[in-house]
Amino acid sequence: MTAALFASSQSLTQPPTIAAIATPIGRGGVGIIRLSGSKAYDIACKLTNKSKFTPRLASFCRFYDAQGQVIDEGLVLYFKAPHSFTGEDVIELQGHGGMILQNQLLARVFDLGAKQAAAGEFSYRAFDNDKLDLLQAEAIADAIDATSVAAASSAIRSLSGEFSAQINDLLEQLINVRLHVEAAIDFPEEEDVDFLSDGVIESKVSNIQAQIRQVLATAQQGQLLRDGIDVVIAGRPNAGKSSLLNRLAGQERAIVTEIAGTTRDTLQETVVLNGLTLHLTDTAGLRETTDTVERMGIERARRAIDQADLLLLVYDITQDADPLALAQQLFGQLPSPERLLIIGNKCDLLAQSLAAVSEINGYQQINVSCETSQGIERLIDGLCAKVGFHPPENSMIARTRHIDALKRTATHLEQAYEQLTVFAAGELVAESLRQAQVSLGEITGQFSADDLLGKIFGSFCIGK
Repeated sequence: MTAALFASSQSLTQPPTIAAIATPIGRGGVGIIRLSGSKAYDIACKLTNKSKFTPRLASFCRFYDAQGQVIDEGLVLYFKAPHSFTGEDVIELQGHGGMILQNQLLARVFDLGAKQAAAGEFSYRAFDNDKLDLLQAEAIADAIDATSVAAASSAIRSLSGEFSAQINDLLEQLINVRLHVEAAIDFPEEEDVDFLSDGVIESKVSNIQAQIRQVLATAQQGQLLRDGIDVVIAGRPNAGKSSLLNRLAGQERAIVTEIAGTTRDTLQETVVLNGLTLHLTDTAGLRETTDTVERMGIERARRAIDQADLLLLVYDITQDADPLALAQQLFGQLPSPERLLIIGNKCDLLAQSLAAVSEINGYQQINVSCETSQGIERLIDGLCAKVGFHPPENSMIARTRHIDALKRTATHLEQAYEQLTVFAAGELVAESLRQAQVSLGEITGQFSADDLLGKIFGSFCIGK
């Protein structure tokens, strides 16, 4: 569903009234149907045989079908435009949560003139009516989909407008600098507007660059909170891969035996460790085999390895002396140090103790015992440090497109600074600043194309 499709379904005078079930599908005590649009109030009156509803006051009603038979009973809440989530008249029908009742009630609402809402259409109307900016609209979906307390809190901060306020403040500063540059270009003969050579613009651009770097660092933490990382556990058979998955997951998710080749397929588990969401994949032990099923599992393991953000090479520290040679052998080529973390398992079986954390030619190794849990907490800290995860208390949720827009903004500002300080080219400075403003404005939706809006809102659930 794209923004253009949202728009195409609207008449030239008045968009249609939309309706959808806003609660999860299934059995529950309460089920909510939401309506938004100019006909929402009239539909509620006809549905309940009531003549009046007071805004923001719950009214107990019975809901009737076309023959006057009671479909269900519950509460009606009326939010009068523009003081509603969408900025339009909004009605919420709170009945019982059974799907038969909910579908009967929704069908009756359609009979009375509403149409089925598209995915994300309620939030799109809120955005279109300036009740939310794009950052806040995305934060709704992120709050619903949050996999940790930290991610949920960050999404709520973004929804409340904290992230938007930072972006809008930077936009105001950019606009202010652009005005000064344009003035210097348009009125070069005026001494009191000769800002290109007096250091004022240079100072302002430099200050904005510093703020962009700070916001980008915070946003990157927010992206980790939202998306987590894909981690693949790989190694030889019986190295302890499945045991490590069980330790990190805190439960017996993988079957562990002394028989080589027990794990025949990839096993996935999502865990949250120190606030960081890890999408863990346990893989079949990498080795040459004639077993058809095991060979298929190894092929899947290699595909997972190629796609992983981070690889955990688990090896038996009592058997293998050179983990880098092992990595070269198993992976075909040695992954970069940023993408590989070496886990020396079974350190409890060694006669002498080794350093818990060490480095081998730039590769970090952490020694653990999956049998006794020794070193597991240190491994969790090492995982977070490996991906640079250390979100501040005031972190805000962020998406890949936000990171991309901030990086492009930083690039345009670097170009503006160079054109100003090296070449004193006012027109080029102005153009780079304009591009920086456009890139930054994409985050809150000031310069968004319809296809971008459609992609964002189309990922929402129907009742949002």
